[in-house]
Amino acid sequence: MKQEIINLYDEYTHKPLSRNEFLKRLSVLTGGMTAAMAILPSLEGNYAIAQTQADDLFTEYITYKGVNGDMKAYVARPKEQKAYATVIVIHENRGLNAHIEDVARRAAKAGFLAIAPNALSVVSPAPANEDEARAAFSQLKPEESLGNFVKGVEYAATRKDSNGKIGCVGFCWGGAMANNLAVNVPNLKAAVAFYGRQPVATDVPKIKAAVQLHYASLDERVNEGAKAYEEALKSNGKAYEFYMYEGVNHAFHNDTSAARYNEAAAKLAWGRTIEFFKKYLV
Repeated sequence: MKQEIINLYDEYTHKPLSRNEFLKRLSVLTGGMTAAMAILPSLEGNYAIAQTQADDLFTEYITYKGVNGDMKAYVARPKEQKAYATVIVIHENRGLNAHIEDVARRAAKAGFLAIAPNALSVVSPAPANEDEARAAFSQLKPEESLGNFVKGVEYAATRKDSNGKIGCVGFCWGGAMANNLAVNVPNLKAAVAFYGRQPVATDVPKIKAAVQLHYASLDERVNEGAKAYEEALKSNGKAYEFYMYEGVNHAFHNDTSAARYNEAAAKLAWGRTIEFFKKYLV
């Protein structure tokens, strides 16, 4: 698929671009509306793919108190009742969906207690589709969203099935949130950010967690701040790992988006993520 099409979809999902304008511009790039509609499913999420089996897992939906309302979350862990190292799984700018629940189950399969909060829990009425979900993020105040995920870390520590060693992994919007949690939660042990915006350099000294960063070489929008972040982590003596995946796009880990998913990079990055958590949380 042409890179121009991937870039246009990235613009649509991250900037104020209406669906009508997106489809109009997509039809120009593809040679007509029929062709545009034909490739649209490969760009948008196909959640039927999110099928990590939960037969050998314990799963539930829970609610915890946020700073501005109740926060809902999906929980997954191995069935054995004991205390597990804990991972907060943070979604993209679509809220909690089948893909992120699938990622939580993958973390549970690897032996962790995974908790995936929904930042849009505090939005009323609840978004009915992904376009509404993306638009709803404009209603969220960054400091309140941060507070709601900090509360998620605090909630995780109260669970009997958590060993109190807590990390986080986030994607896109959630990648930025993972970085912000590293800055704002002193007892966080590990933070993994997939193609997420970076904190300002002056906040890096506050980080106590080990940080692992995954970037896509074609993701110019997010990569603008990547080098400065790495330099700040290095100059401040922070424990970190930095990975750049060549020739792949933003959201390369999301297997429900066929046009942007890169299987080799996704598997490599997820394997590194699990090993990182085993190093710092277990």
